[in-house]
Amino acid sequence: MRLPLAAASLTAFAAHSWAAGGHFDVDDATVLDPGRCQVETWVARAPALPATVVHLGPGCRAGPVEIGLNIERVAVPGDGRSLLGPQLKWVVDPLVDKLSAGIVWSASYDLSKRGRPVQTLYLPFTWWAAEKLWVHANLGQDRATDGVRWRRQGLSGEWAASDRFTVIAERAKIVGDWSSRLGGRMNVSATLSIDLSAARVGPRAERVYVIGLNQEFAR
Repeated sequence: MRLPLAAASLTAFAAHSWAAGGHFDVDDATVLDPGRCQVETWVARAPALPATVVHLGPGCRAGPVEIGLNIERVAVPGDGRSLLGPQLKWVVDPLVDKLSAGIVWSASYDLSKRGRPVQTLYLPFTWWAAEKLWVHANLGQDRATDGVRWRRQGLSGEWAASDRFTVIAERAKIVGDWSSRLGGRMNVSATLSIDLSAARVGPRAERVYVIGLNQEFAR
């Protein structure tokens, strides 16, 4: 019974962690600039299960909204799932360079079977606590295909240690499980970055390691 449950949790993380936050569970209240697009790809591995998630997430700014597509492959021994779904994100800045807020909706369809998608709706907030320190908060809900709902919540801190490296620490609750994550983002160039993180997920504190690559470009 443990493997299907672990796969479901990893599936939820994969399907709802796209956007400017990359693979991190807590999203930020930012969107791409007008005329810009981005492709995010990452691989998550939980060695003890064992389970692997491979993610590809292209997205573009369209008017005031950022439109994305989540494509995932989730694999555990004896089970493999392909997931596909859209994501929409809209952000406003009530206090420019101080506070931003938005709304995000996403859906994830399991391509191996027909039926309703897993859906997520949440509000992301970003507070500029200092010139190089941002605090992000998320509050919303995840909904399973059978209608079961879980509260989604999370808080993270992001510190720009230098022009090239950012440290990110977060605590989040997704699909009923708490997770703690510590990671970083290295800017290879103005449009290319690499993500690395390690997390403990669920009551057994399973370790999950992630490496990601983010490429931004003009449409």
